[in-house]
Amino acid sequence: MKKYQIDSLDRKILKFLIKNARMPYLEIARLCEVSGALIHLRINRMEKEGIIQGTHLSLSPQGIGLLTCAFIGIQVNLTSTRTHDEVFKKIQEIEEIVECHHISGKYSLLAKIYTADNEHLKNVIIEKIQSIPEIVSTETLVSLQEGFIRTIAV
Repeated sequence: MKKYQIDSLDRKILKFLIKNARMPYLEIARLCEVSGALIHLRINRMEKEGIIQGTHLSLSPQGIGLLTCAFIGIQVNLTSTRTHDEVFKKIQEIEEIVECHHISGKYSLLAKIYTADNEHLKNVIIEKIQSIPEIVSTETLVSLQEGFIRTIAV
């Protein structure tokens, strides 16, 4: 089965949706000078192929009182009967962690976390993360200011 290749129309559609995921299909169609049905068909196809992975509501962490952002390198010891996936599932249950990556190097996992303040951060690290028996150590890097976030360019 041939992998779907995006073309110039798909790229235009994606650029509009990246700027505003709630932009009406008919508005996109008007700006691309094609029919609304074609836009609908293209978006459905890109969703089916996994190019578009849904739309997301984006909250401001600061707007809801989460003033501290940190990145935590997590070193895991798997000499016990637990698997890496089991440890990962425990990490996934910690609601303050918004992102977690399996990585190479000194750490097994890299987590992004939002907390109300440094005291909250300390409690999550000690009581939730470091209490997992397979976790050997952590290293926390506190973000002083978010520089930028962007999506993949098309």
